[in-house]
Amino acid sequence: MSPIMTERMRGLDDAQLLDAVQRQTLRYFWDFAHPASGLARERSNVARDYGLETVTTGGSGMGVMAIVAGVERGWVPRAEAARRLLRSVRFLAKASAYHGVFPHFLDGESGRTIPFSRKDDGGDIVETSFLIAGLLAARQYFDRSDPVESELRRRINALWSEVEWDWHTRDGSGVLYWHWSPNNGWAMNHQILGWNECLITYVLAASSPRYPIALEVYHRGWARNGEITNGKRYFDIELPLGPEFGGPLFFAHYSFLGLDPRGLKDRYADYWQQNVAHTLINRAHCLANPKRCAGYGVECWGLTACENDEGYSAHAPDNDLGVIAPTAALASMPYAPEHSMRALRHFYEKLGDRIWGEYGFKDSFSQSRDWVAPSYLAIDQGPIVVMIENYRSGLLWKLFMSCPEIQSGLRKLGFSSPHLA
Repeated sequence: MSPIMTERMRGLDDAQLLDAVQRQTLRYFWDFAHPASGLARERSNVARDYGLETVTTGGSGMGVMAIVAGVERGWVPRAEAARRLLRSVRFLAKASAYHGVFPHFLDGESGRTIPFSRKDDGGDIVETSFLIAGLLAARQYFDRSDPVESELRRRINALWSEVEWDWHTRDGSGVLYWHWSPNNGWAMNHQILGWNECLITYVLAASSPRYPIALEVYHRGWARNGEITNGKRYFDIELPLGPEFGGPLFFAHYSFLGLDPRGLKDRYADYWQQNVAHTLINRAHCLANPKRCAGYGVECWGLTACENDEGYSAHAPDNDLGVIAPTAALASMPYAPEHSMRALRHFYEKLGDRIWGEYGFKDSFSQSRDWVAPSYLAIDQGPIVVMIENYRSGLLWKLFMSCPEIQSGLRKLGFSSPHLA
């Protein structure tokens, strides 16, 4: 890629602006990747006792998708990207894993587990699902017969096939559990129940070539026998699924980096309708601005999990701390393009002196507190690149949905989609 440009360019049309934002944000995963493993560092600053050796499994999967978008746009040479990703999957083949499931954090040099918390020191099936989704999209993209791409596909298939999704049902309990550790077993005791960011976890678990979950685990566990539904109206917008006011916006992003929500339906919802409604409710709350937070308005909206001046929180209409994360509106580009583009121009042209930098937009800001995050986070930067690309070309949706295993898993779970026709 060309040298980093932190100066903002003026007078860009929409396509040029999207190019600039995607390309600069991609640098987080290309220029700032861990030099040994090529995986994504968890964050750009050293915080909460995690050093720059810390790489994130889920954020790395998002970064893989971002790199694929960069290759397709001509910003990263294909051969160079394939070699980088091959180095990463070779690293993962030797890294700590538990029944094929990776931990939340790894040491990017040694591959050893970095505990996320005292008892969360083993496999994290959700973070692993974000990683595997990214790798499967890359497998579909790098389809040439040369030695590097052939080995890349082979190694991705090996990692994918070794994940024991059914192990995380905790002896057939009827629901997936988030964590397991050889030191602490199931002590975290965190069931994965919908609606949240974990639909992709259940889809991959149903699609596994070797260790699939049973159909009833999806309905009893994820959908809670139908209790996943909402059906209420907020700001006169009906919300099919999930918590009050929809929750943080990353619920509409993480699973749908690869899963194409356009025409995706099962007995519980139309997932395009779900994500559009969630986005518009989140924006409507910011416009209503019941807490009178500075800066909120038609050009400045979007509440999701991100940094704030006291730590990290899942910001949402029912947890509004006056903190806006650019990823919230920008990764919602497919669902509300006019509103997201207006927010993008505001962030870039009016606030960019404070929030734009070497890896795109800083993680978050609060005009009420006159505060800007000092950091970039992988799990917030990745969806910006990927979801803008899905808005522009549908690239990552097409790749992931072309996986025969995913098509089989979606059929098994009772989904319909144009990709299954």
